[in-house]
Amino acid sequence: MKHASHPDIILRLKRAHGHLSSVIEMFDAERPCPDIAQQLHAVEAAIAKAKREMIHDHIENCLADEGEEAAASIRELKLITKYL
Repeated sequence: MKHASHPDIILRLKRAHGHLSSVIEMFDAERPCPDIAQQLHAVEAAIAKAKREMIHDHIENCLADEGEEAAASIRELKLITKYL
């Protein structure tokens, strides 16, 4: 099922893919390890953010139930997923 957030998530992943390709080129060019580590950290963060967005989207669109009690539970679940 395609959700409204999927195009944005795909763009994030494509950017991360580009960054990862750059990191591989950095290894080939024997760039300094701190520079490579910084770029790897950026790739990892981008992927984690895409994953979190996808999970939140799934919660909102696939698990949401009617009623305020269910909505409060979903808000709480979304808050805790930031630690994934």
